[in-house]
Amino acid sequence: MVGILIITHAPLGQAFIATLQHVYKRAPESVMALDVQADEDVNQFTSRAMQAVDELDDGHGVLVFTDMCGATPANCAVRLINQHPNTELIYGVSLPALLRALNYRDLPLMELANKAIEGGQRGLFVYEHVHEAAFGNPSDTTPSDTPISCSETTLK
Repeated sequence: MVGILIITHAPLGQAFIATLQHVYKRAPESVMALDVQADEDVNQFTSRAMQAVDELDDGHGVLVFTDMCGATPANCAVRLINQHPNTELIYGVSLPALLRALNYRDLPLMELANKAIEGGQRGLFVYEHVHEAAFGNPSDTTPSDTPISCSETTLK
């Protein structure tokens, strides 16, 4: 199973872990989050991240998520994947992307990365379009009996 490592600015990664535990009612297997503290030494943090990858990789690789390109967590992640050949890096971690990755972890690493990206992209849309499709007039705040189905939402 592909391991998952989340590298973010503090406290975002730990918040994702707590949310995943809420969703799954337990801690997901082979998932770790490392949060970069504001005053943390980058070399020490990168060393911790490399140890985490070693722990998470059971031979199927590790999918690394980071919060944004160009920041300290991402720069550490780039160093990490350059030294570990069986890793892939995704910038812009989101809950939909993480959930997709957790649900398809038996895929090969690159396919899993693409699934996670697709999940993140499909999880981002303008609310008003969904509201109108489900409830009609967006100013009508009385919900109908029809629940919003995010999986059927498409952008034009």
